Amino acid sequence: MSDQDVVDGALALARAWVGVVMFAHGWRHLKSVRSGPGMVNWFESLGLKPGKLHAWNVTLTELAVGPALIFGLFTPIAYGGTAAIVLVALVTNHKKNGFWSNNPGEGWEYTATLAVLSIALGSLGPGHWSLDDAFGFSFVSDLKLTALEAFVVGIGGTTAFLTAFWRPPKETAKAA
Repeated sequence: MSDQDVVDGALALARAWVGVVMFAHGWRHLKSVRSGPGMVNWFESLGLKPGKLHAWNVTLTELAVGPALIFGLFTPIAYGGTAAIVLVALVTNHKKNGFWSNNPGEGWEYTATLAVLSIALGSLGPGHWSLDDAFGFSFVSDLKLTALEAFVVGIGGTTAFLTAFWRPPKETAKAA
């Protein structure tokens, strides 16, 4: 086994795990969106309106990036999409709950970790054990380009999305 095989195996393992996590979240969200207005109302309570659009956007993105990562297809973009989804969740929902993910309401530890790993792994490309490599996509061999794609989709996508759609709810003053 060569050093390159070890790197390719590690990249495939990371892609597969992040892909499974994202697909599982998407599957859970799909069941939630179909079961009634709960998820839509929750998105609206976070200041993401229209809630139905954003509930479906998150759900379909997670369902798409999961298999893309598992199979190594459009890998830097899929990792960037993963980063964007979890960074939006961090800003709109988890940040206020503190660092630890076991805090009430879930803190931002998990979402930040997944975002950082997605941008870092997206920057490395998919490795040779991927559909990207099998199809000969040229961006795979240029790590500067893969890093740029993962960063732009992840950070740029988050920034553009929040700027366009997020209107944080006004905090009500608590009675003294």
